[in-house]
Amino acid sequence: MIKVGEYNILKVIREVDFGVYLEDGAEGILLPKRFVPANTKIGDEVKVFLYHDGEDRLIATTQIPKGILGDIVKLRTVSVTPQGAFLDNGLMKDLFVPKSKQQQGMIPNGEYLVKIYLDEQTGRLAATERIESYLSNEDLTVKELEVVDLIVYRRTDIGYVVIINNKHTGVLHHNEIYRNITVGDKFTGFIKKIYPEENKIDVAAGKPGYQRVEDEGEKILRLLKENDGYLPYYDKSDPEEIYSFFGMSKKTFKMTTGNLYKQRKISFEKTGIKLV
Repeated sequence: MIKVGEYNILKVIREVDFGVYLEDGAEGILLPKRFVPANTKIGDEVKVFLYHDGEDRLIATTQIPKGILGDIVKLRTVSVTPQGAFLDNGLMKDLFVPKSKQQQGMIPNGEYLVKIYLDEQTGRLAATERIESYLSNEDLTVKELEVVDLIVYRRTDIGYVVIINNKHTGVLHHNEIYRNITVGDKFTGFIKKIYPEENKIDVAAGKPGYQRVEDEGEKILRLLKENDGYLPYYDKSDPEEIYSFFGMSKKTFKMTTGNLYKQRKISFEKTGIKLV
């Protein structure tokens, strides 16, 4: 079954001067010559992305779009018309955002967080800034300490509202943020706390427990190797200095270095840490 706006693996059924046609149960879908992998022949299967071109024909490409159907991505505006705006999705044809699907109106070269959807009337890919209707915490599909994908949605007084796995919303509190983030940023996090009476979720960046420590440990070991095996940071160092150099809180630094010391990978000196 052909899936518009997604990746499909299709068989080459015939070759023409301007490309190859891929099997779709009818006359075939064109993969233009510039996107045909080298040495492709009839009978081969090719992984392609399907979308409609400027003349409303279904077309295939081996280009990698910035987002596919269902994705929430931050994209740049390339042009604006009275009917809507066009966003750069990394393909030959730009992604349309109808005027009715914009929040406050888009401007050229602006960057906007949008969800990619399939327009029911035209069957074409389109995008919307009105993401809220696609998000719900009524039936949660996550549990505490589960590793999840996060997208920064908007800033609040207590931190940032984030989108969890493209389905739910949660809060990343200011005291859990150890680097500069902006709307549209994507990173891995985990479910820190679920409040079942309200179905509200608190999240944290990185991985939970000792998985997180192990990741930070690798970072500290790398920085030690890059600095001749010694770094002038220890448990009396200023928290801001630790964050500025390591990109982690002082609490995480102390926990991580303690773990590395137990593994006999580092030693504690009077005014720093040393690689063993």
